[in-house]
Amino acid sequence: MVEASTSTSVPQPKQVVYCQVCSFPAEYCEFSSSLTRCKAWLQESHPSLYAKYYSADALSSKMGTLSVEAEEKIEADAAKREAKAEKKAAREAEQKKQAKVTIIREERTKRKVTTHVQGLEAFGIDLKKAAKQFAQKFATGSSVTKSPQGNDEIVVQGDVTDEVQEMLEERTKELKNVPQGVKIMKEDKKKKKKDAEGAEGAAGAPAA
Repeated sequence: MVEASTSTSVPQPKQVVYCQVCSFPAEYCEFSSSLTRCKAWLQESHPSLYAKYYSADALSSKMGTLSVEAEEKIEADAAKREAKAEKKAAREAEQKKQAKVTIIREERTKRKVTTHVQGLEAFGIDLKKAAKQFAQKFATGSSVTKSPQGNDEIVVQGDVTDEVQEMLEERTKELKNVPQGVKIMKEDKKKKKKDAEGAEGAAGAPAA
């Protein structure tokens, strides 16, 4: 008896094109805050998909099921999202342009020196990962703490101010988002000594 041959069809994976502007699938770019730039990218990189989703015929077919009011609302909402996103991007770019990195060498005692790195968060850098990179580079302790002003900073054990500056200029690994040519300020501080004499005088003063 000859057995009937059975063939099973293997489902093919669906290929999804992701927009390089908003990172959404191409068919969902309309829900992003950068539709204009998304459409320009799609038209240049994938003209067939652009025609499928954003050609005059495609838009007419899509809008044909909507009322005039609904169509106007969709267009107005998209314009608002784009304008808001553009303002945010411009604001962030200006902040980055004015931002600076400060490297502080603090001498706590004659034998103990720490290096403080401030301002990296302005460039979207993960401070914990950057601190780990410093620790591995210098084989020393490195952690994220609060500065006296209440801002996050990285504290590295030892005097490595020059080496940290070199790493910032090289912009490797976790520091890759540091803008090229960013302003780097270096400071040298010493821990303030307590007024021991004043304290002793106050303690030894006769009671009234």
